[in-house]
Amino acid sequence: MLILTSVLTTGALTLTACGSRDEGGSGDNGDSDTTTITIGVDAPLSGENSATGLGIQYGVQIAVDDANAKKLVPGVKFQIKALDDKAQPATGQQNATALVGDIKVVGVVGPLNSGVAQSMQQVFASANLVQISPSNTNPELTQGKDWQSGTKKRPYNTYFRTATTDALQGGFAADYAFNGLKKKRVFVVDDKQTYGAGLAKIFREQFEKLGGKVGGTDSINTGDKDFGALVTKIKAAKADLVYYGGQYDESQLITKQLKEAGVKIPLFGGDGMFSPTYIETAGGASEGDLVTSVGVPVDTLPAAKTFIETYKSKGYKGDYGTYGGYSYDAAGAIINAVKTVKEGNDGKLPSGKELREKVVEEVGKSNFEGITGKVSFDEYGDTANKQLTVYQVKSGKWEAVKTGTYNG
Repeated sequence: MLILTSVLTTGALTLTACGSRDEGGSGDNGDSDTTTITIGVDAPLSGENSATGLGIQYGVQIAVDDANAKKLVPGVKFQIKALDDKAQPATGQQNATALVGDIKVVGVVGPLNSGVAQSMQQVFASANLVQISPSNTNPELTQGKDWQSGTKKRPYNTYFRTATTDALQGGFAADYAFNGLKKKRVFVVDDKQTYGAGLAKIFREQFEKLGGKVGGTDSINTGDKDFGALVTKIKAAKADLVYYGGQYDESQLITKQLKEAGVKIPLFGGDGMFSPTYIETAGGASEGDLVTSVGVPVDTLPAAKTFIETYKSKGYKGDYGTYGGYSYDAAGAIINAVKTVKEGNDGKLPSGKELREKVVEEVGKSNFEGITGKVSFDEYGDTANKQLTVYQVKSGKWEAVKTGTYNG
């Protein structure tokens, strides 16, 4: 793709993995002697959240195919190894161990869920294997447990993300609910998971700071189907908006049951709800509901045009619109790091363990224009791209209604 070619001329995008021969190393003498290296992918590829997870997998696949087609790193052929974490932390940890044990893997893109990421970080850090999530938004992952008190400490220097955090997303949503929608009384629900509970807490705190009232709070379990008791509580609270921290699997049923009970108020959530599946399942009940998501609509980005065309032409399943572009750019940061390491080592790839260590260093120095915007990371591993968008369901489709940044 021309996207990757133009980026690499400025020293940017390149995919990675570790050599299939000699741990990726010596003997790499150009196109006639190709080393195959692997980029791992971890995401929910089946079950809950799989539409979004597949978008991550195929975003990386397109980046790898682009790199190979253009021979962006001479003598290197990239491949992906995609593992299904089923949105379960224990499975994610097992996958992390498997990826670490495969010496051909020099970088990993994923996971989707912040709770899964918490179970993987230490495993990757112990092996100096870089991990870049296109979707994790929990601030604790990069800034430590005490980030809200102002004491920020990066837990693992191997962890990066191309998505901005809930510290910004939750506040951005609260500001739009209070000042944009003019809502004064909300009911806040979460799914008890790391991502959902954290996002709901930040929204609630910021909404109250703005002068809004929280009429009630509640938590549900992932996998729940019957929300009759919750609907009764929301109705009694006389709220004019429901804010939900969690994924689309449950929220698409909550909004449907809410409207069926005659509670005609919008449901507002985070990027975990931002999927066509939400609208398809909830049907007309989703009309007027809202979400926030990282970045700006990928369909509006000129640099992403070819990426979207390729995704559609390949007939890939899942949703490219939520994190596909951020997965492509995450893979690009790994690719670029491999390219830089190889060029700085007389055109040869170091051995597996050394290559992993050097890739971590070079990813931290990333500074290029990706298909989603500027790709670079701060001292915590957080993306420098702080843009956010509010989407609303209008005529059965997600439509951007506000784009900007939030600084508290």
